[in-house]
Amino acid sequence: MNRFAFLLCLSLAWVNVSQANKITDFYEIENVSPPELLLQRYGNSRGGQGTQADGLDFMPDGRLVACFVGGEVFTLHPKTGKWKLFADGLHTPLGVVALNDREVMVSQRPELTRIKDSNGDGVADEYSVFSDDFGVSGNYHEFHFGPVRDKDGNFYVSLGTASSGADVRFEKRGKFDKRSYLQRMYASVPYRGWVCQVTKDGKFIPWASGLRTPNGLGFDLEGNLFVSDNQGDWVGTSKLHHIEKGKFYGHAASLLWNEDWTDGRPVDLPVPSLDKMRETAAILFPHGSMSNSPSQPLADSTGGKFGPFAGQMLIGEMNKPRIMRIITEKVGGKIQGACLPFYDGNGLATGNNRLAFDPDGKTLWVAHSAHGWAGSRGIQKIKWKGKTPPDLLSINLTLKGFTMTFTVPMDRDSVSNPDHFSTKLYTYKYHQGYGSPQVSKETRKPTKISVSEDGKAISLEFDEMTPRRVYEFNLATLLTAEGGKLVNSLVAYHAHNLRK
Repeated sequence: MNRFAFLLCLSLAWVNVSQANKITDFYEIENVSPPELLLQRYGNSRGGQGTQADGLDFMPDGRLVACFVGGEVFTLHPKTGKWKLFADGLHTPLGVVALNDREVMVSQRPELTRIKDSNGDGVADEYSVFSDDFGVSGNYHEFHFGPVRDKDGNFYVSLGTASSGADVRFEKRGKFDKRSYLQRMYASVPYRGWVCQVTKDGKFIPWASGLRTPNGLGFDLEGNLFVSDNQGDWVGTSKLHHIEKGKFYGHAASLLWNEDWTDGRPVDLPVPSLDKMRETAAILFPHGSMSNSPSQPLADSTGGKFGPFAGQMLIGEMNKPRIMRIITEKVGGKIQGACLPFYDGNGLATGNNRLAFDPDGKTLWVAHSAHGWAGSRGIQKIKWKGKTPPDLLSINLTLKGFTMTFTVPMDRDSVSNPDHFSTKLYTYKYHQGYGSPQVSKETRKPTKISVSEDGKAISLEFDEMTPRRVYEFNLATLLTAEGGKLVNSLVAYHAHNLRK
């Protein structure tokens, strides 16, 4: 073999190594055929809009239960692969929880509804209001998200604010108050912009305020409740909040429905006063590069059946063909942490609105929707192939920087180069305006790097650490010990608190 041929072979071998580290080498994705009845109802003339899926769960007997934008709830039999209409006639159902093999709880626009198949024929015959103790004005943006259920059997829902882009109806439910009406997103009827608890006995309890469009709720494995919120007025970039009872999370409109609210418009409060009142987010999603519309967080409770990230949370993204991964830790008594892509492109659709693991824990089901924004329709499923992807496993804040732990050993020369960990710092404005540019921007490089004996843990130290900043890393230039690239490179850690 001449020298040119040798170099060509060497070059191709290097390319093959690099190309091997694609997410599709470790996870496979499959499209799920929609119910034929939906195609008959809505047809291809509307682009299959009726096949937008807005809720997923599994019944104890293994059947998938899914709700769709037209108001249908179907079950999918795991052995036959056949869909069956379970319930119909609902108004924009945006989530479902299977209570048993015959009952489900659905969040539809006006209420939380319990639906039951009393005779066991697979078709619901009882529809009952479980809770409707919140206001509805008829504004198109008053979405009702959820439900999720805690370990004690209580349910949680979140209520979207109304939009100034459309009016209210003559018929309203609940007290109507115009004091929040003149802002971009408003809460003129009770508990818009709130997370609410509905006990297992049906008691409605307003839980936490200050949300804008809280399109996803979920628990981590420790039982902490998280809710995503979408960028807009008062929300500089999309966020993931750790929700605690009685807390306020920043969007002023919902303060109107606090029990101790006395007079005036919440929006007229000085921004510094509101800033002192609010709880900051656990995660900030960099707008544009990471997420524009996060959806439902879901804890990986599979015990490793779905890959190496067990115990962490996955979260959907509506605008991009992306599912993200969330890594959290507690610092200074507050939950904070990082977001990074998990599955990006490679056959994944947009509109990743709802997630659910099947009973065996080996497959993640993804429901796609749009609701007039960027998105798509249908259902896909993702299965782990059993091989460990080269990726960031965890990131932890230290006194002087961060420790990054990877799923595979890393190339020592590569991870010892400070240029490969050049870090962007920034935050976002808290103001009434729509969104925010990145502010307080700067770039830093680590001044000291330590590598563990096994090559998996990399400790980074900086001359200075600044609180209330996003630390964004681009790991695209890192190499594994085998010479390949990581499957994902973007990581953004929200260091609200620092280690002391």
